[in-house]
Amino acid sequence: MEFLDFYHKDEDKNHALKYLVFDSRFATYANLSSINSAGIKFLTIQRRSMALDAKTGAISTSEWSKIRIERVNGRGRHVFFAESTTTIKGYDGLIRQVFIKNSKNASPVTIITNDFDLKPNKIIQKYAARWLVEQDISEQIHFFHMNRNASGIVVKVDFDLVMTILSHNLYRALARELPGFSHCTAKTLYDKFIRNAGTVNMESGLTTVKLKRKRSLPLLMDALSNFKAAEIPWINGSKFRFTAATST
Repeated sequence: MEFLDFYHKDEDKNHALKYLVFDSRFATYANLSSINSAGIKFLTIQRRSMALDAKTGAISTSEWSKIRIERVNGRGRHVFFAESTTTIKGYDGLIRQVFIKNSKNASPVTIITNDFDLKPNKIIQKYAARWLVEQDISEQIHFFHMNRNASGIVVKVDFDLVMTILSHNLYRALARELPGFSHCTAKTLYDKFIRNAGTVNMESGLTTVKLKRKRSLPLLMDALSNFKAAEIPWINGSKFRFTAATST
């Protein structure tokens, strides 16, 4: 609610807040009712309870429908869903429940929303985007170590942030060059492609890098072939050539 107060403080009427997607612990049901009264659509997860578990357990097999959820990279997955309309203590009015699970025997997750117009697959996709943001934050912390800024000097912290964003974008650019790996996290790309050893031979105008052999090296070599004519200005305009070593 403090976020809403902050957002509305200098709000441009042409860019009014229309939709909120957030974790279940960020608001009470009474506050959800206030958000609804303000004309803002919301999506969140309903907190688990014995009553909710009993309700989802009573959903018959025939009530579950199978739909495909598309991802940004063109891939997708199938999930099972069911939905209903209900009332919740503390919330004024009806609320929509969308139950989701990966398989028929899995425990479902319940999305609640005041959006009665959006189709179920769009509801799931919209909330899945929040999970992607959460995954990205986790990657920033655990792989790029953004929680290990050791200096209290602002310049140092700003430098760490810039280098983290640059590194993240470089990994994403690399992922786009590797067929089948565009959806992978930076850690996966590091383990499969970057984490390797080799030898570097620097001659006049040419730097040769011999990478040790590993299973994913052919795919990386194919991607690196696009840059074989590139000149590196900070090494006196030297060209780079990547080859495979004879050892692993």
